[in-house]
Amino acid sequence: MTAASQGIVETSGRADTGGGASLRTLLRISLRELRGGLSGFKIFISCLALGVMVITAVGGLGDALRAGFAQQGEMILGGDLTFARMHVRATPEERRVFEGLGLVSETSTLRTMARRLDGSEQALIELKGVDSGYPLAGSVVLEGGGDFNDAVGTGGAVADAMLLERLGLKSGEAMRIGEAEVVIKALLKSEPDGVADRLTYGPRVFVSADTLEKTGLVKPGTLVKWRYALKLSGSVPTGKDEYKTLREETLKRLPQSGFTALDRHDPSPQLTRTLDRLRQFLILIGLASLLVGGVGVANAVTTFIGKRVKVIATMRSLGASGRDIMSIFFVQILAMGCLGIAIGLGLGMVVPAVIDKLYGASLPIRVELGVSVISLAVAAVYGILITLIFALWPLGQAEHVRASVLFRDSVQPVRARPRPAILIMTAIMMALLLAVAVLTSEPKKLAFYVLGGLTVMLAIFEGLGILVTHLARRMPRLRRPELAIAIRNIGAPDGLTKSVVLSLGTGLSLLVAVTLANVSMLEELRGRLPDNSPDYFLLDIAKSDMKDLTNQVLSKVSGAKLTEAPMLRGRLVQVKDTPVEDLKAPPEVQWVLNGDRGLSYANEVPEGSKLTSGTWWPVDYSGPPLVSFEGDIATKLGLAIGDMVTVNIMGRNVDAKIFNFREVKWESLAINFVMVFSPNTLQATPYNLLATIRLPKGTTSATEVGLVRDLGKSFPTVSAIRVRDAIDQVNKIFGKIMIAIKAASSVTLAAGALVLAGALVTAQRRRTLEAVILKTLGASRRQILTSHALEYALLAVIAAVVATMLGTLAAWIAVTRLMELPFVFSPWAVAQTLAVAAGLIALFGGIGTWGVLRAPPVPYLRSE
Repeated sequence: MTAASQGIVETSGRADTGGGASLRTLLRISLRELRGGLSGFKIFISCLALGVMVITAVGGLGDALRAGFAQQGEMILGGDLTFARMHVRATPEERRVFEGLGLVSETSTLRTMARRLDGSEQALIELKGVDSGYPLAGSVVLEGGGDFNDAVGTGGAVADAMLLERLGLKSGEAMRIGEAEVVIKALLKSEPDGVADRLTYGPRVFVSADTLEKTGLVKPGTLVKWRYALKLSGSVPTGKDEYKTLREETLKRLPQSGFTALDRHDPSPQLTRTLDRLRQFLILIGLASLLVGGVGVANAVTTFIGKRVKVIATMRSLGASGRDIMSIFFVQILAMGCLGIAIGLGLGMVVPAVIDKLYGASLPIRVELGVSVISLAVAAVYGILITLIFALWPLGQAEHVRASVLFRDSVQPVRARPRPAILIMTAIMMALLLAVAVLTSEPKKLAFYVLGGLTVMLAIFEGLGILVTHLARRMPRLRRPELAIAIRNIGAPDGLTKSVVLSLGTGLSLLVAVTLANVSMLEELRGRLPDNSPDYFLLDIAKSDMKDLTNQVLSKVSGAKLTEAPMLRGRLVQVKDTPVEDLKAPPEVQWVLNGDRGLSYANEVPEGSKLTSGTWWPVDYSGPPLVSFEGDIATKLGLAIGDMVTVNIMGRNVDAKIFNFREVKWESLAINFVMVFSPNTLQATPYNLLATIRLPKGTTSATEVGLVRDLGKSFPTVSAIRVRDAIDQVNKIFGKIMIAIKAASSVTLAAGALVLAGALVTAQRRRTLEAVILKTLGASRRQILTSHALEYALLAVIAAVVATMLGTLAAWIAVTRLMELPFVFSPWAVAQTLAVAAGLIALFGGIGTWGVLRAPPVPYLRSE
């Protein structure tokens, strides 16, 4: 007698009046059943553990980075507070406001060129001028040690070692920056506030404020970012809200100053937002692996119930109700689910430490390891909901097993529909899953897209499995025995077709989608540049130098084309009547409201733009300030023609009326801006020019290098940025992000592999018996192996082909609709998909077939 039936017998006299066993009885029976160990639940537990591990690990790494920001905020920021703006240095009055709060350190950063003294080599650098108080928090670490202030004093510089490699210089040698000769006295190892600075395109070089003055680079209109770090004195705020209040009160004392303020609680909002978005997306991919693994959960529960049909029938004959039986097995499934979730949580908490050990040096900050209770709770909730969603249906079917099963020679799978209450409960769990995903995602629609896409994929592959099974049954018997057996196995009602197609297809679809999206984005950044895109951007050209610079370029390279535009930086401070701090903008355009934006003015519609609404102002317009706004961004900000926007430019607020909307083809890389003003608005403001150079086709590399070198000699304050170099820099950053996304996507495929392995284990006994009979009838091992290989190969091809189509469709929707980029199809991604499918099938199918072929015939024949 089984433990369950024995428990029913022992407590039958104590059944409640409703005909059902007491809760205590049901729990005791469930625990007795679990004495048999984890047999049959290994795949179940593994599927849950894998998905929960990913969600916990991603959440834990995000928690670690946020904790690192919170604990190292002062060092990352360079102080307790910072105030920064473009172009204009703080006035004495503004300095006095800052000094009234505590110690102040002034830094200035700009992009410029560093050159060998003979002009033979040059490189773009990120130049940072510092005063004697820098840094107020943390320290600048030099290679080989040494004092930072001594190194930058008396015309010295601290430079990144990469710069020396590019220029072919050694420490102690001199280089030219602007109009000054600067001696490299030390090499930079690390700087405390590098994370808070903008994206860098060149090696860092530190000089003193006096040395920066001697370079002649700081002129009215030059793109210099002035930054003031404060170390507070007196009563120092402790909480985030107190720091926010202090920032706001200080800015009120600096009306129309144009400063942006940060504090140590969130030293780099842009990086924080980027990390949060990446974290949320990776968690959703982890949820995808849980959903795929949920198929393995459902298969495991179905198999578990199928093996206990005789036990269930015995319990029914002893008086147990359908609800009693479901309750007993529900407790066992829930216990196994909690075990899988616990394992996943434990492994997920270890992953951040492993990543820190392997890649800690590559992370933007030193992480503070730890996982928040919220992250653990979210992962656990996801695990429980997936367990219930995929387990309730097969558990509900167990209620329909009758005592008459005991009198049958063979037991057919239970295929009855669960009662309505079970279906309603499953629907509630699905709604809760969607709610949790939406509430923990930003933007909210991302959760809908991911979960909606996965649901559609699961439904398609479920239907595909049914269709393939049906078609295989209807096929005429083929002459070749191996192929006939393979087709028969594909059409078998209890075969592997549904599990293989569903598990393998869903994982491969996601992998194809991520790979193709990655290809499209990289191609947009690097490989789809228009034929007439510029070769170089030239920054900080003085208005008085533009004519001479143009003549020099044309004399060196006949046929070169130069385009110029005024270039300033400004910050949106008010949209209509709403300050930008209070504006709830869509996430995709929030960047327009954060920090400084490039600005310009023009008499004509800029190249690469076309009017979509309104008209352009007259050439001789002299009325109130007007602005042309990029149309798509304006729409998402809720703007209309005639609305007013306020922009702070060089410490002065400018109120301008939106006069027209433009569609901007950013991919043309022509000089363009979100906001272009009427000329009378900015003509009197000090500014420099931004220019592009398009070289004619066929220009040799030597000619190009010589042109840029000669421009550097003649115009030492002008910076030349090669377009391809800038794009490559973005590619490097983007590539690191895509590695994380691909790794998480691969986990989804691993979940599919677990489901596949579980299906093979489930079918192992039937296939072994089939192989024993075939061998008894004279079939060779080669024939059996061939039949299995043909079956797996056919299923793999079907799954891979459909996965390629679905993954391509998903990538196309994501790239063209969400990212609004051109879609690029990569045959290489398809080849990768087929290779992965073939590899997984070969691995698991080979292991399963080997076990089948090794089985001795006699014991199996006697058991039947």
